[in-house]
Amino acid sequence: MELKYEFYIGANPDKVWEILTSKEGTRSIFYGCELRSTLREGDPFEYRGPGSDGDETVHVYGTILACEPGKRLSLTEHPGPSYYPNHAELESRMTYTLEKIGECTKLTLINDQWTENHPGVENARASWWMILSNIKTLAETGHTLQLGE
Repeated sequence: MELKYEFYIGANPDKVWEILTSKEGTRSIFYGCELRSTLREGDPFEYRGPGSDGDETVHVYGTILACEPGKRLSLTEHPGPSYYPNHAELESRMTYTLEKIGECTKLTLINDQWTENHPGVENARASWWMILSNIKTLAETGHTLQLGE
């Protein structure tokens, strides 16, 4: 199973990278969650924010596989503990690639290597469109989409 998305964004790769990796950027695009990580290969990461376990709910966690600032971020990910009792057994890989195209950035996201019967696939399939659209809108306008609760 592979989910693949390509977006062309009217901003440079550094701006898109900042949205993908900074606390302020990730809070804006990931429903109030912050990316917490050193962004060094082999180190852990978490997306933490408001949720069923309070303001510090771990929504997604895993390991940084590769990090090339402004170019590529690849991670293994697990759903947070409050989502599924077997969260540690559920895994996929997310890889963001940024490529400068003229005055724009081509953002490619591949979400693959899903464990068999992963219950989060359909949610991811629906959510990535909103998240990636929000990245594009934020990079181009400085504002996020008003998607409601």
